[in-house]
Amino acid sequence: MSVESVSAQGFAEQSLDVLRHVVDSAREDVRRAAELIVDCIRADGVIQAFGTGHSQAMVLEVAGRAGGLVPTNRLQISDLVLYGGDDPSVLDDPLLEREPGVAVRLYDLAAPHARDLFVIISNSGVNNVIVEMALHAKEQGHKILAITSLTHTAAVPAGHESGKKLVDLADVVLDNAAPVGDALLSLPGGGAVGALSTLTGVMLVQMAVAEASGLLLAAGERPPVYVSANVPGGFEGNLELEKRYAGRVRRTAT
Repeated sequence: MSVESVSAQGFAEQSLDVLRHVVDSAREDVRRAAELIVDCIRADGVIQAFGTGHSQAMVLEVAGRAGGLVPTNRLQISDLVLYGGDDPSVLDDPLLEREPGVAVRLYDLAAPHARDLFVIISNSGVNNVIVEMALHAKEQGHKILAITSLTHTAAVPAGHESGKKLVDLADVVLDNAAPVGDALLSLPGGGAVGALSTLTGVMLVQMAVAEASGLLLAAGERPPVYVSANVPGGFEGNLELEKRYAGRVRRTAT
């Protein structure tokens, strides 16, 4: 790659090419993902979304945003402190997500119902806590929708003692098409700049939500979606919708 390609225009052009590829190639997988979402909603389930690091950006796209689905819950490492009573200092450990048992604790704190769908997001798909969550959710009978980079996960070894990766445990996989290491524009002498997985991951999430909403509408059912709290009546209307899932959907400012 030339030095001239490392620019705003270079990133915009290349990332748009990848986005177009994702939109075209993921249609069938998005449809299958939407069917999982619809099945969960119809069963009065909650979509439990989990990711670590920058994958939390996609978790925020799944859970609790305007234009998104109401029966959604965000799982995060900080739940150990927010809901589990751990001292905040535990979050200072940069290797916490590699500790065995963390995912099981997060699962228990969320207390999901058997009919809940797990959406697990990880670019590499090999971090211990990610695979542990997928394994445990699978053992408890949950369906799993994964958003990951098939290119990255194929290029790195499994990090969990089971030898499994996220893709091995998912019922449906949405490929974010990010390169190994996530960044798109190679730099002279090594390294790269311009992370891609958030752009493509958000596209996949919103495509799946839109497709699921369309399936519900086609069946004469109204999708349970949030209205912006910054429009008249939005906040009050959202609270009314959330009553159906009282105690199962957690909303925090963090």
